[in-house]
Amino acid sequence: MAKGHKDKIAVITGGASGLGQAFAKRLAEEGVHVAIADIGAADATVKMVEAAGRQALACKCDVSSEESVKAMARGVEKKFGSCDILINCAGLFPNQAFDTMSFADWRRILATNLDGLFLVTSAFVPGMKQRGWGRIVNLSSSTVGSVVTGFVHYVTSKAGVVGFTRALASELGAHGITVNAIQPGLTRTPGALGRAPRAGFATMDDELKSVAQLQAIKRPEEPDDLVGAVSFLTSDDAAFITGQTLNVDGGRVRS
Repeated sequence: MAKGHKDKIAVITGGASGLGQAFAKRLAEEGVHVAIADIGAADATVKMVEAAGRQALACKCDVSSEESVKAMARGVEKKFGSCDILINCAGLFPNQAFDTMSFADWRRILATNLDGLFLVTSAFVPGMKQRGWGRIVNLSSSTVGSVVTGFVHYVTSKAGVVGFTRALASELGAHGITVNAIQPGLTRTPGALGRAPRAGFATMDDELKSVAQLQAIKRPEEPDDLVGAVSFLTSDDAAFITGQTLNVDGGRVRS
């Protein structure tokens, strides 16, 4: 069990499936109670958390909406009283060529991937500062450091996550709060498998296998490949690590 996790309270956005669900399951197994904030139904994740003997809360939440985030934060406060660990995992990643992208398309991605990061973090930082302890982990993407086409809005938003992480870490370090980011590679999640593959690939499974050949570890990335990094960065063992971005991508980005 990671040091310092027992009976902590975690809020995980995008926790109804995919990476967020994997993070919720791992943290619950390590003694953390979990609130899942997601626009979709989180029943499956709630069952995983409760099966680990921890308390769970499912909150319907659109992270791009200030009112929705405020309502979610009130629900967390009513149920648990606090948030010790925040995992900002909610995100959109459609494949779209730049010359077909409208301003509405652009704003939709940034509203979820970047505005949502601001809104959710703003809701819970005051409580962390008051208690003098907090762990924030933000999900960026290895696409920020690799060559990829068809994702200008997505890559821009995920580069913003890195900047947000570094800047916020500078402001919160004196309050016992660490802020870090992880950058997954293309991961075999329901969200990834549900989108159209990039040009040149018949299926998303073909794209996953092709990306794996660019990695040092030549197999497709799975959600469980990321849970160890999140467990560590939210533990007492990572108390002196902040403002950092960790690639967890099988060696896709090696410089």
